[in-house]
Amino acid sequence: MSITAERKQELLQEYATAKGDTGSPEVQVAILSERIRNLTEHFKDHKKDNHSRRGLLKLVSQRRRLLDYLNGKDSGRYQTLIEKLGLRR
Repeated sequence: MSITAERKQELLQEYATAKGDTGSPEVQVAILSERIRNLTEHFKDHKKDNHSRRGLLKLVSQRRRLLDYLNGKDSGRYQTLIEKLGLRR
């Protein structure tokens, strides 16, 4: 259900705004989106796993807050990110 270290490094390289960037909203949203995708796949087989479903809802709300922050700071970066990730909004 969690992402591997290799996959996390790939996401860091793809979405980082500068070398060594691990904390920008783009990177954080990309990592959260990957975790959300993994959990969504998990729920296709485990429909009654309500404890993990609560964690999924927390991840979704955290991603939403980060996206709202980025939209308020720089809407161009926000638009680029949601197009790149394929998020609707």
